[in-house]
Amino acid sequence: MKPSLRPSLPLLLAAAVMLSLAMGLRQSLGLFMAPATRDLGIAVAEFTFAIAVQNLGWGLLQPFAGAAASRWGFRPVLLAGVLSYLAGLAVMALAQGGFSLLVGAGLLIGIGLACTGSGMALAVAARPVPAALRSSALGIVSAAGSVGALLAAPIGQVLAEGWGWRAGVWGFLLLGLAMIPAAWIAGRVDRVPIPALAPGESPRMAVALGRAMSHTPFLVMAGAYFVCGLQLVFLTTHLPSYLALCEQDPMLSAKALGMIGGFNVLGSLFFGWAGGRWNKGALLGGIYLVRSLVLGLYFAWAPTEASTMVFAAIMGFLWLGVAPLVSGLVVEMFGLRFQAMIQGLAFMSHQFGSFLGAFGGGVLFDLNGDYVLAWKLGVGMGLVAGAVQVAYALRGAAPPAAERPAAA
Repeated sequence: MKPSLRPSLPLLLAAAVMLSLAMGLRQSLGLFMAPATRDLGIAVAEFTFAIAVQNLGWGLLQPFAGAAASRWGFRPVLLAGVLSYLAGLAVMALAQGGFSLLVGAGLLIGIGLACTGSGMALAVAARPVPAALRSSALGIVSAAGSVGALLAAPIGQVLAEGWGWRAGVWGFLLLGLAMIPAAWIAGRVDRVPIPALAPGESPRMAVALGRAMSHTPFLVMAGAYFVCGLQLVFLTTHLPSYLALCEQDPMLSAKALGMIGGFNVLGSLFFGWAGGRWNKGALLGGIYLVRSLVLGLYFAWAPTEASTMVFAAIMGFLWLGVAPLVSGLVVEMFGLRFQAMIQGLAFMSHQFGSFLGAFGGGVLFDLNGDYVLAWKLGVGMGLVAGAVQVAYALRGAAPPAAERPAAA
């Protein structure tokens, strides 16, 4: 019988809705940086430090969230994450200074993302689908998960311009309420049985962790993922400020973020499909190389509305396409049993890069008054990371022998 995604569609749809809102709201928080810093009387670096803490907390807690889901099930972890996310938005909307902004936009939303973001959503999506369709299913969930930015960015900008940045954050909280039923339904994945242990595979988390940390292809992938996080969070956090510095229309940043979200859909679908046919590691490295070249070309000249929208479209296509590739590589290397935890380790590296992209960009801006050094460093690191990822992938390194049967 030909494998089908139909039996798993409710779980995939719920995971996509949860991911869409979690990522869409988070990616649009940069819209509030300029008005919030003026209103609260804080420096740009204080706002970006809160976003940096959010990304760092997300990354540090992701492996623990994955381990908790392996031990106690996905549903309680997903629901706890949604509640933390909503609490973070409420604290942010009520913030009276840098500390409360740090707690809300930083710590609480970071905890929420560790339990509801791409690592957990794609781990949910990977379990109930046939192996032959897994890469495509991961691409579909990533694609559907991109719709949130299309919705959140324009709504946040309109509310902020009409009634202030706090109204925009409250609007985000109302949108975020839809994550509660989505997380509940996605939690039904706990009923799906995990494949039996492969010969030589251990049921112990510590053994799986040790294998991951000593497997060179995984470490190369995680290192390149660091630079991926640096580039993407630099953009989501600082692009609105950069466009304002260049005296562009304030709505242009919202349009650009929305364009990124729209082309995320196409990129996720394409790379999910491509990952089932070609070398996932080489595709990842190619994304990093092309993305870095596009970043350099865009920032080398003064932005216009046309160049910004073209840039956003290309970056969107190359944005979340990494997610199905990374998830698929982790399953190929280590199987499904501890996928959420091991994928969380890779994502921890990504979020260290995100911390540097958000906070480092803010520090360099405060020191220099522009983003020139920040974007040049991001481009250079991306080119190196992409070249190393491609070179290592083309060596044809195989997954650990004990794990290969488990992935099937």
